[in-house]
Amino acid sequence: MKVTIQKLCQWKQEKKPIVCLTAWDYAIASLLDQGDIDLILVGDSLAMVALGHDNTLPITLEEMIHHTQAVCRGVKRSFVVCDLPFLTYQTSISQAIESAGKIIKETNADAVKLEGGYPAMVETVSRLTEIGIPVMGHVGLTPQSVRVLGYKQQGKSAIAQETIFNQAMALEKAGAFAIVLEHITADLAQKITDSLSIPTIGIGAGKDCDGQVLVTADLLGLSSKVPPFAKVYTNLKTIISQSVTEYANDVRSHQFP
Repeated sequence: MKVTIQKLCQWKQEKKPIVCLTAWDYAIASLLDQGDIDLILVGDSLAMVALGHDNTLPITLEEMIHHTQAVCRGVKRSFVVCDLPFLTYQTSISQAIESAGKIIKETNADAVKLEGGYPAMVETVSRLTEIGIPVMGHVGLTPQSVRVLGYKQQGKSAIAQETIFNQAMALEKAGAFAIVLEHITADLAQKITDSLSIPTIGIGAGKDCDGQVLVTADLLGLSSKVPPFAKVYTNLKTIISQSVTEYANDVRSHQFP
C-alpha cells in the first residue's frame, strides 16, 4: 500500500519509526522501494554524490526534476519527496510556487522539501500548502547555507535552541507535513519531536526523532566524505573497484568472454 501523509502522521502517533533514505536514480530507488523504505528523499545531496560537486549549491531545478522523474519510475510504495534546490524558492513566494509546481507537474513526486524556518520561509510554506503542494520543512543544519553555517552542529547555545525550536513550531503551523532535523543536539531534537503533532525526520539529531534519514551513498560506502553522524553499512566502493579490476584482467588475459 502506498505511503501517504496521513500514514506518516499515524505512525508518529503510534510511535512507529519512519525509515527514510535518499535516491538519485531508477536503480537505487527500485531497491529502496522493494526494501520497504517508507520515505525516499531525492535530496540535493545528489549534487555531491551523483554529480561530483563540492556542495549542494550548484544543482539546478531541471537537474532535480530529471533525477526525480527517474526515481519515481522505480517507486510503487514509498513516499517520494524532492528537494527544491538553492535559489529556486528563496527570492519570492511566486518563484517558490513556480518551482514547486513544476516539480509536482513534471514528476510523480508526492511532495517538495525546502530549507529554513525564518518568517519569509514560513510564509512560503503556508502559501504552497494553501494551493495544494505538500511541503516538508528542514531546520538545524541547512546545507544550502553552507557558506554561512558550515557543516557544524547547530543548536548548541540556548539562543540557537530557542530559534530552531520556534522555527519548527512555525513550520508546522504554516502547514508543513513533516520536518527534517539535521545535525542538532539530541535534547533539542527530542523537545521539538515531543512538541510537534507532525513527524520529525532526524539526520544526526539523536534517537528520539519520529524517523531517521541517511544519504544512501554514505550508507553504502560510496561517498568520499562521510559525516560523523552517518553509519556505513557496507563498502560498495571496494566491492565495485575489485569487480571492475577483475573484469579488466579477465578481458586482457582472454579469460572473458
